[in-house]
Amino acid sequence: MTALTEPAEAETEPDASARPGLIREFLLVAGLFLVYKLGRQLATGHTTRAYHNAHRVWDLERALRLPPETAVQSALLHGDTLVRVANTYYATVHFPATLAFLVWLYVRRPAHYVWARRVLAVVTTAALVLPFTFPLAPPRMLAGTGLEDTARIYGPSVYGPPAHDHLSNQFAAMPSLHFGWALMVAIGLITATRSRWRGLWLLHPLLTLLVIVGTANHYWLDALAATAMLGTALALIHPPRRTARRADRGTGPVVPRQRVLAGANR
Repeated sequence: MTALTEPAEAETEPDASARPGLIREFLLVAGLFLVYKLGRQLATGHTTRAYHNAHRVWDLERALRLPPETAVQSALLHGDTLVRVANTYYATVHFPATLAFLVWLYVRRPAHYVWARRVLAVVTTAALVLPFTFPLAPPRMLAGTGLEDTARIYGPSVYGPPAHDHLSNQFAAMPSLHFGWALMVAIGLITATRSRWRGLWLLHPLLTLLVIVGTANHYWLDALAATAMLGTALALIHPPRRTARRADRGTGPVVPRQRVLAGANR
């Protein structure tokens, strides 16, 4: 994360008082994760509605003339290696990337860490509501679409049979927190840094979007729902202001303007 987060010019050191206590933050983040997992589990048991809503979402996407998810999956299925890489990305990047993002902000940009943690907490909490009100089967479970469950066929897979999967609620496809968190990681790093290359962080949510759609784990509208939630949270929770200073180029100490004027009048 060094190259893309190196500021273009030296900046004021973060105020140590802005950095929350480590133990407290660990408990908060771990608690948020547990609440999210338990909350999604409580939203299970709506299988019939989940499939009904899946057909509604699929038909709505076609009515909106969104690109079919099958086009993205067809591109992945040109080779076994590519589809396995996509499955691995889906299974292994989501949580580690978000955790690394939070750790980096905690160490290097504590005020931005507090902002990002609050935004993620709001988005994640809001995401718990939809599985209760709008359970949704992912496209890989929807018959008649031409989509395949790439993780089950090619591996690796993070899901078991839905009826016996006690670790996740597979009927909670909307919103896609895979995409929502990835987009927040990119926005957070772009906001907290000054590198001329920081815009490249947007490749992370873009790649995540192609992966979640191409592996048939999410619809386009799942990502749009996550984007709307994130946009609302960002509108309510503003990032801290940052002040930059010129890098020390060996020009000597800065002389106050008053002293300069006094010397000129002698």
